[in-house]
Amino acid sequence: MQITIDLPPDLEQDLLRQAEQSNVPLQTLILQALRQMIQAPSVSTSQWPEVILSYEGSPDFPAFESYRDELLPPRELELF
Repeated sequence: MQITIDLPPDLEQDLLRQAEQSNVPLQTLILQALRQMIQAPSVSTSQWPEVILSYEGSPDFPAFESYRDELLPPRELELF
């Protein structure tokens, strides 16, 4: 399949520069970028939302880490 797209001049120059620095043909660089974009999960599903990341907890409750010593160790799988 052949697809023709119009690139803004700045993006074209960036792609040409990256291809030259990487010592790969421009077509290969573009194909790699497209494959990576398709295979990578979207940012929204691969990261916690900002509201979760910025949560500081309640000062009335002990920190979760204070219970770490009470946690059971992981079970070891029997291989045979």
